Amino acid sequence: MSDAATTTTTTRLPVTVDKPTPYTFDLGLLLANDPNPLNLDRSSPLEPQLASIARDGCQSLINQLLTACPISSTPAGVLLALPPPQTPLPREKPVPTPKAETKWSQFAKRRGIKPKTREQRRNLQYDETTGEWGRKWGYKGANKAGDDAPIIEVKQAQEEKRMAEGKSVRGDKRREIRERVKRNERKMRANERRESGKKK
Repeated sequence: MSDAATTTTTTRLPVTVDKPTPYTFDLGLLLANDPNPLNLDRSSPLEPQLASIARDGCQSLINQLLTACPISSTPAGVLLALPPPQTPLPREKPVPTPKAETKWSQFAKRRGIKPKTREQRRNLQYDETTGEWGRKWGYKGANKAGDDAPIIEVKQAQEEKRMAEGKSVRGDKRREIRERVKRNERKMRANERRESGKKK
């Protein structure tokens, strides 16, 4: 064999790890705790020493997983079932405080009114005249049908009263929408004041 063709041999590290104090594990979190102190050689590079310590921890964790956890073969592949975590982890943010009940939620609780299901909250309905699905409310909603009609059917007595007051059907409709928005805003502010009062 010529000098150009050199053979390289890689040394396999042992799969067993011996430590003076054994590791403690939390397999549910894939956690291995090494209680042994770090004995580093200051005359040698730091990175290889840390990599060796990390490798021993990973090898010990893998050994513990393979010996302590059940392994099953499924059509999706070989699965290893982890136990429930044992180490409590701190929350990143505080536990959210429960929101104060609004007047409507209190009323619904007294009357036994249940919240609408997801299907009931859907803003879609089937229009049999056009054969298409459309919105119930909002932009081009069914509740606004007839607002842009050129001709609106009115009662004569009511229309004469409006004309005497200088009002119109379309103006009354727009005024009703504005008043409804203001009423909802007043209720929302009242709920906020009541909630802030309970916090104090």
